[in-house]
Amino acid sequence: MSAPTARQYSTFSVDGLYFGVEALRVQEFIRYQQMTHVPLAPRDVAGLINLRGQIVTAIDLRSRLQLPPRADGRLPMNVVLRSDDGSVSLLVDEIGDVVDADDDSFEAPPETVGGVARDLILGAHKLPGRLLLVLDTDRAIAVTPA
Repeated sequence: MSAPTARQYSTFSVDGLYFGVEALRVQEFIRYQQMTHVPLAPRDVAGLINLRGQIVTAIDLRSRLQLPPRADGRLPMNVVLRSDDGSVSLLVDEIGDVVDADDDSFEAPPETVGGVARDLILGAHKLPGRLLLVLDTDRAIAVTPA
């Protein structure tokens, strides 16, 4: 019997939920950056940031997941992901660590996760003391018309 395969996930939290994305998809984590508003953009698009000369779309994951807005005065962090169309930033509440999770701990999304969030989560890993929700990065960064 072969040993379980482990995957590495870069983690972050949004509204108390603990998320992970495949570490290889992450370009970098950066502090809040000033954004340029995009008129007529979908509500999930918070704006555009200039990342060392590269224009990057910033998507508010709270908005995408239909969660309440961030408390006034709390600035989001950026999880910059690599995509086929270039880099895209997800605005999150807090940045976590890189964690390893065995494939045998992966399960379907919990029944308690509903609505839009259920469509954006591939599944979950049961880790000691918490549940790691694996975000479907392709769906999370897809910009749909307003």
